[in-house]
Amino acid sequence: MNCNSLRTSLFAFFIASFTGLTAQAQSTTGQSQEYRPITTAVPFLSVSPDARSAAMGDAGVAISPDANSIYWNSAKLGFIEEDLGLSLSYTPWLSKIVNDMSLSQLSAHKKVTANSSLALSLIYFDLGELNFTDAAGNPIQNFNPKEYAVNLAYGQRLSENLSLGVGARFIHSNLSGNVNVSGSNIGESQPGNSVAVDLGIYYTKDLAIGGKNYNLALGGNVSNIGGKISYTTAGRKDFLPTNLRLGTAFTMELDPYNKITLAIDGNKLLVPYTRPDDPAENDETNVFSGIFKSFTDAPGGGSEELKEITVSTGLEYWYDNMFAARAGYFYENELKGGRKYFTMGLGIRYQKFGVDAAYLIPNEQNNPLAQTLRFSLHFRLDGAEPAE
Repeated sequence: MNCNSLRTSLFAFFIASFTGLTAQAQSTTGQSQEYRPITTAVPFLSVSPDARSAAMGDAGVAISPDANSIYWNSAKLGFIEEDLGLSLSYTPWLSKIVNDMSLSQLSAHKKVTANSSLALSLIYFDLGELNFTDAAGNPIQNFNPKEYAVNLAYGQRLSENLSLGVGARFIHSNLSGNVNVSGSNIGESQPGNSVAVDLGIYYTKDLAIGGKNYNLALGGNVSNIGGKISYTTAGRKDFLPTNLRLGTAFTMELDPYNKITLAIDGNKLLVPYTRPDDPAENDETNVFSGIFKSFTDAPGGGSEELKEITVSTGLEYWYDNMFAARAGYFYENELKGGRKYFTMGLGIRYQKFGVDAAYLIPNEQNNPLAQTLRFSLHFRLDGAEPAE
């Protein structure tokens, strides 16, 4: 059993499903351009786990705080209002192709002081059952690959408008079930483990213009700064999906019952580009060197570096803080993955309970992400009654 091939196949299966299975991109002049996406280990950490942000085109770094702030920006925890809350999210992944792959998240938060909160979450990715065979096609074993991340975060409000946040994460990825790689120089397969940290900042300002109330929020978050992962005892190590996310959200209160939020996020993976003809190119590059290298190593220079930025835009409408309607759009350049999809969703809050749902509509037909649904449940567990 070739464990390096196994790892590559599983990564390719997941990443290809999330990039629309694009083989190459076409330039405006009609000439073919090389397809150069940035690949990492544990790509499930880059998938929006909750239905609210998923319905807004995967925008979330600056929208109002909730129980899922631990994923998007831990600094928002400093402004969260409820004392104790919990959220459970579930996404059947690639449901058009398989029926046993899913992404789940359980998150909870608790106020520590009036200006700070602590949050804990578990993200769990189930890849479904796979049949492993040797080079001759003989069955070796059936195995259900699984990955998870346990997260702890703290957000502290520093002033009326500004807060900072920090998070820590333990990551476990078991893709092969310790398959014995006999006669191989790459060693035996093993689960991959790593730890990582997140750093966040959040600014929010209420405005009164022309007798109406507005809110401007800005957010920034660097996530998954941590050590590389290896899946064999002597194999190559892969970068985590270290990511820089910057965004803004502008909320307009139309009247006491109606308000609209427009959110825009920009993302860039802080991971160096690895050429397909030289997979060992970045083996000696450490995490921090890789972060700085990621801004200057694109083969096409500065113009290609800009193409590595994905854009998430979302719109959220609330009626009486009870009923929500959401829509959004996600864009990624063809050279870097080509993901382009619309999103929509609904939400409801009633007393101490809430539910959100999101639906993904890709631009291309026969995209494996088509008909992706996400569901989130919210529970307010503190004794205080919600404010009118």
